[in-house]
Formats: sequence, structure tokens, C-alpha cells
Amino acid sequence: MSLDIRKQVILHLPYLLLFYLADKLAELYRLILADNVVEKIVLLIGHIDLLFRSYAPSFDIRDLLVAAGTVVLIRLTIYQKSKNAKKYRKGIEYGSARWGTKKDIAPYIDPIFKMNVLLTETERLMMNGRPKEPKYARNKNVLVIGGSGSGKTRFFVKPNLMQMHSSYVLTDPKGTVLVECGHLLEKANYKIKVLNTINFKKSMHYNPFAYIRSEKDILKLVNTIIANTKGEGEKSSEDFWVKAERLYYNALIGYIWYEAPSYEQNFITLLELINASEAREDDESFKNAVDLLFDELEAKEPDHFAVKQYKKYKLAAGKTAKSILISCGARLAPFDIKELRELMSFDELELDKIGDRKTALFVIISDTDSTFNFVVSIMYTQMFNLLCDKADDVYGGRLPVHVRCLLDEFANIGQIPQFEKLIATIRSREISASIILQSQSQLKAIYKDNADTIIGNCDTTLFLGGKEKSTLKEMTEILGKETIDSFNTSITYAQQKSHGLNFQKLGKELMSQDEIAVMDGGKCILQIRGARPFLSNKYDITKHKYYKYLSDYDSKNVFDIEQYLRPLNDISTGESVDMYQIKL
Repeated sequence: MSLDIRKQVILHLPYLLLFYLADKLAELYRLILADNVVEKIVLLIGHIDLLFRSYAPSFDIRDLLVAAGTVVLIRLTIYQKSKNAKKYRKGIEYGSARWGTKKDIAPYIDPIFKMNVLLTETERLMMNGRPKEPKYARNKNVLVIGGSGSGKTRFFVKPNLMQMHSSYVLTDPKGTVLVECGHLLEKANYKIKVLNTINFKKSMHYNPFAYIRSEKDILKLVNTIIANTKGEGEKSSEDFWVKAERLYYNALIGYIWYEAPSYEQNFITLLELINASEAREDDESFKNAVDLLFDELEAKEPDHFAVKQYKKYKLAAGKTAKSILISCGARLAPFDIKELRELMSFDELELDKIGDRKTALFVIISDTDSTFNFVVSIMYTQMFNLLCDKADDVYGGRLPVHVRCLLDEFANIGQIPQFEKLIATIRSREISASIILQSQSQLKAIYKDNADTIIGNCDTTLFLGGKEKSTLKEMTEILGKETIDSFNTSITYAQQKSHGLNFQKLGKELMSQDEIAVMDGGKCILQIRGARPFLSNKYDITKHKYYKYLSDYDSKNVFDIEQYLRPLNDISTGESVDMYQIKL
């Protein structure tokens, strides 16, 4: 018997029994001889034991009609009652919001302390993306919001860095986290990488050209450059001029990647090509040195990617081409600085290996000057694409080492193209992003309508404190309302004094905007998708077992990045080195 048929039988069985009972009662009533209805009913009750003298139902038409009428009447009564039934939610009439408890968070915590994301003093989130009960699986993307001085670094970044269960890519404003935590990571045999856009001398080299694997990567690199730099004048923001610049960059970078030797594949060569370009308004037939290079390449390989892009760019008239070159020069003006050109001349970051072994990449940016933030944006864009491609092509969809991106001062990084799509897909590749902001409005200022998509893909929100209005409003709405009891008293003075007492229920925000604004500095609010919100103490970093290895605990633990980089800097990119292979 199918499930649907069984359901229907169970549903209608009471009515069948009722029909049978009514039929038997009608039969007994009909067979009783009496002068009036009252006597018949009295005799029926007195001889009820005769009802089942025979179990066979009566097929007399009168008995069947009485039974059918009884069933129909009762069915209609039940239907009417259920239709008009009142729905009571006692105690939660205006809302059921409440603070989470130890029982609420328990299913989300890994019993092994190390294998958790640390969120508060009492709440953690398991790193395992495939728990025994799939309903408790959550992505590890965390939205951390906290105003200046709320402890985003001390209460979230450092504790999670000390867990050391993953590779870490950390935005480090001012470079303090590297100095304070580098000793611990070095002791744990982490590969430490540094990209420092404040002091280039304390940075490893980063060359975006080293990670170009296909023409698709060229397009991505160009899009990132354009999204995070500005051209010259009013025309730079117009669609036509941006498209023309894009064609020009595609052509030059395509030429460099295909034709230049590996040691020349960098921004220095790109700038040399741009500087060698010249457009004359009064002489359309003039050919500069770059034109001659592409003519030579076209003669050799007419269908070359770079040639196709360059020919589209050359459709512009002399005056237009000159404007395009001016905008390109303005966009890449930061590369006029010798130190930046040297920083990006070759690569030491090995972005494609971060998911292969435990690595800690510190990205040091200025929190007051955004001049070189486009370099960081390019790096993050390439890193996400490289890791996703490697997870799919080499490791069957999941990196062997989870990569946690602790994106402090996320608003200062610049725009990562298609980040709203990346954050939705990186989870399955064993990559997660913790977006750390001072307020939600910062995210909306950069990503506009896509900001809500980014927030929606963070299963966890941690609020450390602040007073920005839109953030407070958002937090209040997320927390919801609880139902509270209220009573009013009244006194009436007339000929006789009277008292009144009125009880009622009201809905109140679990925590109103003004209450959140004045929240204790040691408290924080945690919201995990599918769980009640938690009002908890911020994580006490001094209780972590590895705290003693930080410079916060002992100044002897200060990490000297210059000393760490010295062996690498002893060999410059231009030197020839004798290498020997020794078999043991």
C-alpha cells in the first residue's frame, strides 16, 4: 500500500466507524416499539447492549440515510471549527527573539579546540565543512563589524591566527600583527610571506605577470588595474575611453606574455612600451616603435591575440589615440616611483602554493594613504582565481590546506572584481573570507548593490561595537523582537478613591539601537545563520595557550622581518648563481 493511500485510509477511518455506529443505532431505534419519541430514546438507552447482537450493518435505506446524514453533519461541524480556529502563540505574540544559550551553540562547535574559528569567549564555529549532521554545516565567511578601538585585531584577528589550522592571508594595517605574531608562526614552521606597500624595503617582491597562465588571465589583470586606478581628466570615466584603454593594455600585456623573455615579463616592460608609443594628430600614417613591433608580429602570426587587440586600438584617430595614451600614463603614474617598479619586477609570494602548505601571507597596507592599494587589490584578485583554479584542476575541487583570508580594513583594499561571486563559491574549495569593517556603509560605498550579496554569503556576523546609524539599525532588525509583559496602574480621585491595574503584552526589540550603541566594551553580539543571537564576552586573548609566544606577552618574541628577509635579499634577481645537486 502506497503512503498516500495509507494516509487517506487513516484520515477517513474515524468517519467509517462513525457511519457504522450511526447505522446500528438507527436500526435499533427503528426496531423499538413505543408510543412516542421520548419512550423510544429511553428504551434505546436501556437496551444499548442489544446494539451489537449482530455485527452485520443494516442495509435498510432509512438506517443508511441516518448514518450518512450523521457523518456529513459532523464532518461539516469539524470543518467549520477548524476554519474559524484561533491561532494562539502564548508568550510570543509579538515576537519570539531571545539570546542564545550554551545548548544553542553546542552543535556548531568542534570538540577539538584547535579546529574551530574563535568568535567570542564562549562561542566557536567548527572548521569541518562536512559535520556528521549536515544541517549544522556553515560556511566560514565571517562579517566582523567594529568601530575604531573596538578590538577587531585583538579580539578576532590574533586569536584566529593563533589557531594555526589553516593557511592565512592577512591584511595587516601598519604591519603590527606581523611583528607581534610572526615569531609564533615561524616556530610552527609556517612559510611567511610579506607584501608591504608602506615600506617596500621590508617587502617580498610581487609580479602579477608571473601568474598569467592564459589570455583569460590577461583580461582579468587588466580589469583589476582599471577598476582600482584612475585615468586622466573627465574622459577617463566615460565608457568609450575605458574600453579603448582596455584594448591597449590587453595588446601590450599579451605581447609581453607571449613574446618577451620571462625576466622582462613585468610592469617595467609595460611602462617602456607605453613610453615608446606616440600618436600624431597631423600624421595618421606615422608609426612609432611599438607599431613596428606589432607589424612584425602580425607578419609572423596574423591571428595573434595581441595583434587582434592592438588593431582594434589602432582604429582610433591620432587625436583620440593621444588622449588614450595620456589616460594610460595617468593611470599607471604610481609606477614612476622606482621602488614600486623594483618591488614588482619579479615574484617571491608564490600565491598559487598557499593552499598546498601552511603559509601566512601578511599584506601590509597604510590606513591613511590609499596610493598603492591597487597593488593589493590586484594581488587578492589573482590569488582567489589561482586558488580556485588549482582546487578544481589539481585537487578535485578542494585544496589540501584550508585558506583563511582575514581581511582587516577591507574597505581600504580597493575593489576586488566579481567579489560577490567569489565569496559565494570559494567555500567549496576550502577557502574562506573574514571581512572586517568599521561599518556596513563602508562595504556599500565600494560594492554598491552587490554589498548585500556579499553580506548574505557570510553565515556569521560578529558585532564588536560602534555607533554608525545604518549598522545599528541593521543589527536591531536582525536580532528581532521579544514579547514582554507590561502593566499600568491608575488612580481616580472622585467621591470615592479607586485604583485600576491593567496587564498587557508588548513587543520590544531584543536590543534597541540606543542599547547597542552603549553596549559594554567587553561585550559583543554574534549571529550565526540558523541559530539564536548571542550576547557574549569578547575573546580573552591571554587565555589562549599560544599567547605566550606573542610579543604582547614577551618583547623577546618580536618578529624581525628584515632579518627574515635578509637571506632572500642577498641574491638579487640579476645575479647568476651556481647550484649543485647533492645526493645523500
